Amino acid sequence: MEKDFMPTILLKAKDFATEITIYNAREKLMNTEVEISNEHITNNEAVRETLISRGIIPENVKPEDDIKKIERKLNSQTKKALDSKDKLQ
Repeated sequence: MEKDFMPTILLKAKDFATEITIYNAREKLMNTEVEISNEHITNNEAVRETLISRGIIPENVKPEDDIKKIERKLNSQTKKALDSKDKLQ
């Protein structure tokens, strides 16, 4: 089964919005779920606007392949290339 993974740029954007929420919740002494949720929504919207203003449309960013899958493919290709080199000699 092939898996797709969220691209790093989007993971970092989500992480950044979360960190802003955590910071502001502490600084502004937010205590209720509603306050924190509204803060988080606002931060996600702001980060999304930043991405879009820089030409990065989150819905258009293609998912990344599984890193382990890429490593296996690269190792396989390297092995095949080395094996074919031996056959050429």
